Amino acid sequence: MGMTMTQKILAAHAGLSEVKPGDLIMADLDLVLGNDITAPVAINVFKGINAKTVFDKDKVALVPDHFAPNKDIQAAEQCKMMRQFAGEQDITNYFEVGEMGVEHALLPEKGLVVAGDLVIGADSHTCTYGALGAFSTGVGSTDMAAGMATGKAWFKIPAAIKFNITGKMNQYVSGKDVILHIIGMIGVDGALYQSMEFVGEGIANLTIDDRFTIANMAIEAGAKNGIFIVDDQTIDYIKAHSSKEFTVYTADEDAQYERTIEINLSTIKPTVAFPHLPENTKTTDEITEPVIIDQVVIGSCTNGRLSDFAKAAKIFEGRKVAKGIRTLIIPATQKIYLQCMELGYFKTFVEAGATVSAPTCGPCLGGHMGILASGERCVATTNRNFVGRMGHVDSEVYLANPEVAAASAILGRIADPSELPKL
Repeated sequence: MGMTMTQKILAAHAGLSEVKPGDLIMADLDLVLGNDITAPVAINVFKGINAKTVFDKDKVALVPDHFAPNKDIQAAEQCKMMRQFAGEQDITNYFEVGEMGVEHALLPEKGLVVAGDLVIGADSHTCTYGALGAFSTGVGSTDMAAGMATGKAWFKIPAAIKFNITGKMNQYVSGKDVILHIIGMIGVDGALYQSMEFVGEGIANLTIDDRFTIANMAIEAGAKNGIFIVDDQTIDYIKAHSSKEFTVYTADEDAQYERTIEINLSTIKPTVAFPHLPENTKTTDEITEPVIIDQVVIGSCTNGRLSDFAKAAKIFEGRKVAKGIRTLIIPATQKIYLQCMELGYFKTFVEAGATVSAPTCGPCLGGHMGILASGERCVATTNRNFVGRMGHVDSEVYLANPEVAAASAILGRIADPSELPKL
């Protein structure tokens, strides 16, 4: 029986010639990831099972990004524990404040993940790396501990859904709109414990950043992972960022899929996910009543890359944030921060009335740097809009792409960029 991309990667890492959906396997890991929320729990488990050393100091990555720079004493203690463990274990890929970034933007940028890798991370959005043709998935802290100790993890082989991508995106549409469109179509459990596999001629019209965004939010459809075919864009990105050897896996012609879904990029419009689920989507032209907002956040592991800020800066150029709208700009890594500064984007943002933060997950999870009060509404380029996700349980989060977020900051309500007056 033929295998999908995901199934081939898992089979190869388990030393098997073939796997099928439902099989349980033990597979070798190429990378184990933890952050300042999940790693401390994993470290306690690691010590609790009397593990002495990590399986490979080069294949563990620790990134303090959720509550860092430290927001309070508890956060400081969490980061201290991770810092000490990294020192004790001589972890190569520990990224301190000043060199860190949002983990799922940082690891590809540092060249730590390439096509064909098998990666687990104690963070649900670890599925981001499927953009590069890797199998990556989120796990609990106990699995992270076992992975750090043994270099192995158990997996149940997932079935798959094929997304055949065609066409080309229109103006003000990006990868964020594509994945919100898909989640709106299939629901937050539409790919439950399945692999979302993206193929088709339209993939060439998606940038690597678009693919990172789409793979990042595969978990929001309940998926085990999201993964893209490897093309010239992928290989160019890998070679520009990494010296690691990589392996390209392609699905067999007779690979079995639960279903095939056709996605024509040219039909997708700027899309917003209304509270309190990513599946609660509306295109901007379907919003008939003004949705007045209090805050805008542009950043996160979903949309905190240079291309995202380039799009936002173009919207903000020569314009002002509406009075009373708190607008937060959060580059996902130090490198992106520096690039934004060098390209003049920060000047544009600050002159428009926005504020710029150090790299952090911060407001995305309701951690710090942008907590919402009761009754407040935020348009965010983040990935989740659950009840209380960004603060008070009576606040609301609306998910959108960077251009829609910027336009909304300027008009003080959820807005399509086409609504902005011409300069």
